[in-house]
Amino acid sequence: MIQDRVIICVASNWDDHPTSKHHVMRLLAEQNEVLWINYHASRRPRLNHTDVRLVGRRLRQVWAGPRRVAPRLLVLSPFLVPLPGLATARRCNDWILRRQVRHALRRLATGGRSRAVRRPLQLWLFTPDVPELIPRLDAERVVYYCVDDYAAFSGFDARLMEQLETRTLAASDIVVTTSPRLYERCRKHHDCVHLVPHGVDFEHFAAAQTLPPQAVPDELRDLPRPVFGYMGLIDEYVDLELIAAVARRRPDWSFALLGQVRRSTDVLAGLSNVRLLGPRPYQALPAYCRAFDVGLIPFRMNRLVRAVNPIKLREYLAAGLPVISAPLEAVLPYAPAVQTASTVEQFLSVAQVALRLAVETPARQRQELVRTESWRARVEELSWLVETLPSAERLADPRPADTRASPAPVKQPVLSA
Repeated sequence: MIQDRVIICVASNWDDHPTSKHHVMRLLAEQNEVLWINYHASRRPRLNHTDVRLVGRRLRQVWAGPRRVAPRLLVLSPFLVPLPGLATARRCNDWILRRQVRHALRRLATGGRSRAVRRPLQLWLFTPDVPELIPRLDAERVVYYCVDDYAAFSGFDARLMEQLETRTLAASDIVVTTSPRLYERCRKHHDCVHLVPHGVDFEHFAAAQTLPPQAVPDELRDLPRPVFGYMGLIDEYVDLELIAAVARRRPDWSFALLGQVRRSTDVLAGLSNVRLLGPRPYQALPAYCRAFDVGLIPFRMNRLVRAVNPIKLREYLAAGLPVISAPLEAVLPYAPAVQTASTVEQFLSVAQVALRLAVETPARQRQELVRTESWRARVEELSWLVETLPSAERLADPRPADTRASPAPVKQPVLSA
């Protein structure tokens, strides 16, 4: 595993539900100093209740200043202007980010000691829209970790995101992708692209099989069986219309949906066999899995979804559950434990298969499918890629090729406080 480095991670909010970046950086922080930057300037806020609350949350984090969430992991929430398409705002954000990162690095390097510790610096980007930061840092490695088709997100400026990602790709040493579609897209623009699927916190979710029945949360104990469960953000890409239609056809089936709601749920109104439970702590999820008979990934097959490799797929399987998913490319290798459906009739058909699997085949068969796909194994693989493989030639100036001079050689400096 990577050791004795300072790793700057530019990502979404640390306080969000754990994602790949959380798992990867927690593990890397065991042997490295990690500075996590809450980057929140990718889209212009809208005048609605959700975004107003989100802006308030971001401002509270900015006011609180850098905070240490683990012995070697510091979280920084810089004050950024969320107007990504405005050149003046981008220049302002670039200046602010540089100053605050420099200050946080000094704090991270000393770690309460009187003198700074000199370590090589790495930059890991989980967002594609800060290419300006790359030449500002003397990083020995720049890793672009691509987990989504960011241009497909609702509210994002698709053209701008594609332009910024192209610049980020040009300025990166290594590109990591998490799905076949992302891999194919990125390799058109970079010579060192690797496919590393998501991992799973296996032991955490496997505990679902050893929990006693009384460990099931009270809010699920009275649900008629079978229970079809979903864990994750409930956004526009979640096909609630499909769930509502199936729930009407099979009122004897129960549906439990866990997660923050970011879309209208009116389509579920009046359905007594569908429960919206809201977000639940990560540590409590195995107990909810204990109450499920089948795990759900009911996504709409749009541009965004076609590029994802859902973490919940491996979490369900680690919990021993059969799964019904949208026909994503990433889930197909796990058949028959994972059945696919995108219409009501398909769902009704494969649900019978999944329920039969839940009864007739032991849970450990499904768990074995992902036992070796732990996050620690993934981080070991990532570390080998970053430390061992030759990288593509990094461009010191990440502007479009037609406005760029010949590339400068890659530096190999160290951090100095």
